Amino acid sequence: MNWDDLRFFLAVAGAGSLSGAGQQLGVNTTTVLRRVASLEDDLGARLFERERTGYRLTAAGEKLVEALEPVDRRLSALPRDFAAAGEGAEGSVRLAAGETIASFLLAAEFPSFRAEHPGLELEILTDPRLAAIGQAPRIGNPLKDVDIALRLARPTQGDMLMRKLGDLAYGLYASPAYLEERGRPLQMQDIAGHDLIGFPRGETPLGPVWWFSRAEKSARIAFRSSSVSARAEAARRGLGLAALPCMVGDLQEGLERVFGPDTLGSLEMWLMTRNDLAQLAHVRAVMEFVVDAVKRHRSRIEGRDHEVRDLMPPLRPNH
Repeated sequence: MNWDDLRFFLAVAGAGSLSGAGQQLGVNTTTVLRRVASLEDDLGARLFERERTGYRLTAAGEKLVEALEPVDRRLSALPRDFAAAGEGAEGSVRLAAGETIASFLLAAEFPSFRAEHPGLELEILTDPRLAAIGQAPRIGNPLKDVDIALRLARPTQGDMLMRKLGDLAYGLYASPAYLEERGRPLQMQDIAGHDLIGFPRGETPLGPVWWFSRAEKSARIAFRSSSVSARAEAARRGLGLAALPCMVGDLQEGLERVFGPDTLGSLEMWLMTRNDLAQLAHVRAVMEFVVDAVKRHRSRIEGRDHEVRDLMPPLRPNH
């Protein structure tokens, strides 16, 4: 067996596709397919089922993941663990957070944190694979490349220190010119015929993503983007009604809130790190910084700074 094939197997298991694994490993999809096929030949077992939505683990694949995950987790952590040894409250910490939290919350709070910890280098990554909407993947190591992650749904891993920080509220926003021309929706049926700006296909149907998937059945899709800034700018330009975090939409000049979180809903904010990393002083310092920043701006995050009466009753999933 070529032990390096195991690395390719874990990449496909984590990404759910050959292209995603190839991007992660810096190789083409043909190489990934060849290495996975080689491993299957060596083990005499089929590890994946090819489906329309990607690669799904077979029972044998699940068994192999369970055996490899602890090893992969420890090996990926070695460089950071050695670098952290003896650093005390100083050192370098990599934090994964979404664009909204990184730009509209943490960056603004960082000067005071920097003054308290001048020897601590904080690196914030906004890679959507590390801080995505929806549950962390059940397989693979969600903190393989970072020390701390702030995700927009409850994590599922067991060997993690997890803490819910609050709820990131969403609203529907539009430019005054768009509302004057097209009318202001007051209830669900008023959405019909409007242009919507929302999330990419394939996002986990939670909170505002679920609401948007229902609303788009009677409206037209003008634009989709995983970028909050892109959706906000498109709405400011009069392209349509945009689903935005309230802490972003409420601050945008040239946008008005049409519906608030009582209608669109919220996404849970979860802070997570490995249990062993949580014992390190510099990692704890960054975690406390994030927790305190959320506490100070909770009303903005939850959309309570903007007084508005939602006239449209919230949609409820049918169970």
